[in-house]
Amino acid sequence: MGQRRRDIWVGVPHVKIFWTPIARVNPLLATFRRNPKELNGLEHCPQVTHDDVVAARARISGAVERTPLIEAEIRGSRVWLKCECLQTGGSFKLRGATNRLMLLSDEERARGVVAFSSGNHAQGVAIAAKRLGIPAIIVMPSDAPELKVEGTRSQGAEIIFYDRYKESREEIAARIAAEQGSVVVPSFDDPHIVAGQGTAGLEILEQLEEVGAPAPAQILVNCGGGGLSAGIALACPDSAIVTVEPEGWDDMRRSLELGEIVPVGPNPPPTLCDALQTPKVSPITFGILKARGVTGTSVSEPEMGAAVRWAWDRHQLVVEPGGAVSLAALLAGKVDIVPETVALLSGGNVDSALHQRLLATSGAATAK
Repeated sequence: MGQRRRDIWVGVPHVKIFWTPIARVNPLLATFRRNPKELNGLEHCPQVTHDDVVAARARISGAVERTPLIEAEIRGSRVWLKCECLQTGGSFKLRGATNRLMLLSDEERARGVVAFSSGNHAQGVAIAAKRLGIPAIIVMPSDAPELKVEGTRSQGAEIIFYDRYKESREEIAARIAAEQGSVVVPSFDDPHIVAGQGTAGLEILEQLEEVGAPAPAQILVNCGGGGLSAGIALACPDSAIVTVEPEGWDDMRRSLELGEIVPVGPNPPPTLCDALQTPKVSPITFGILKARGVTGTSVSEPEMGAAVRWAWDRHQLVVEPGGAVSLAALLAGKVDIVPETVALLSGGNVDSALHQRLLATSGAATAK
């Protein structure tokens, strides 16, 4: 790659990418529009290590919440729930956004940042930018949940809407960055974002030790682009990591099984997990998870709805569908429970009407 390319890609691991016909004719489904030939010469993973996660923890300390780790019981076994749904902004995304923005130079801060997101990353960047006095532009799909749009706007960010089926959010963000000199802040495709998300894993280790429990043997992580999964894999090297995705959007699971990056297939099913609708993962996150031997599973819409209901009924926790898929995998028996098993509740930004509907419909389904 030439010197003018984005230096974030220096050292990305050599991975195979399976290009389906839909990826060729509809490039907006790619995380970034790259020529696959450009990836063939990339041989080494970016230097994202456990030490980077530790450094991120020190950097963002005081700027993010140390979210609760609560004990729960599923099928007669003890499990632990890491409640990132209680993080400032309603999701774990503030961690990576804060770490990334704190590393900007004064000149970069003055030029501002631009990000693209359906909501949670948008709010994380908007909050971090407001705190640091950085102008922020967020590119959001026109069908983004209103709650997330308003949450982002309330932090002072400028919002630009796009049609997710006809336009490329990456191209829009790149054009804005070129015109204004802004720094693009990806939602998962960035080493500093990954390191920041991994701080949730360091907290898990500390919190279990504080209550005298063994270190986690297994951690289930909700997965869209894989930033949280990769960060926790780095933070918790002795724990088995299981990624969980919605059915039909489980491209990380399939990529890990095949040993190469494959995108979401053509005509994926509708899902309430707007936070996990990532059509293609990145070499950074995939490379980390592949090196760790991570496995994945998927859950159905009724299963995640039942998990939303369970979280409210048992613990009075408001969890969005995409934030509940790891819990859903445990409740549905998709993953065996072993001592100690931890599930991430990664977000709680759900419209109240939708939440009430899920409580009612999931309750009816459970009763049957």
